[in-house]
Amino acid sequence: MNTELPPKVPESKLKRLASSLMAICLGAMALSVFVNVVLRYGFGSGIAASEELSRLLFVWMVFIGATAAYPAGEHMAFTSFVALLQKRPHLMTAATVLIRLLVLTACGLLGWGAWQQILVGLNSHSVVLGYPIALLPLPAFLCACGIGLMALIELIQHKPLHLGHSAQPE
Repeated sequence: MNTELPPKVPESKLKRLASSLMAICLGAMALSVFVNVVLRYGFGSGIAASEELSRLLFVWMVFIGATAAYPAGEHMAFTSFVALLQKRPHLMTAATVLIRLLVLTACGLLGWGAWQQILVGLNSHSVVLGYPIALLPLPAFLCACGIGLMALIELIQHKPLHLGHSAQPE
C-alpha cells in the first residue's frame, strides 16, 4: 500500500490573493460581529455600522470565492453524466463546448443584471456607512467577467472539462 502523499501543486498568485482577500473579509466580519455582540449584551449599546459592514464583506467574500473556485472545477456540475461521455470523445467534446457556452451565457446574464444594479446604485448610499450601494452588485459583475473570461479562454484553447475529484477516471 502506497502511503506517500501526492506532490503539492503550487498555488498561483491569484489563488493566494483570493484566499487572502476572503480571509480578510471573514476576519473583519467576525471581529465586527463579535465586538457588536459584546457591546450590545455587555454594555447595552452597539455599533450601527456592524451589520452593514458584515453584509458588504459577506457579498464580496462569496463572489471572490466563486471566482476562485471556477478554475479548480469546484462549482456544481453533473459530473456523473459527463463522466459517462468520456468513452465517446466526440460526445465529450460536444458536451464540453455546450457547457462552456452555457457558462458564458450565464455569466453574460449575471454580468448584465449586476451592471444594471451598479448603475442604479451609483446615486444611492447606504444608510449608516454612506458607501455607494453600487458596491453590493459590483462583486457579482466582476465575478461574471472573471468566470466568463476563464470559460472563453478554455473554449478557445479546447481545454478538456475538469470533472472534479470524484468523477476522475481511476
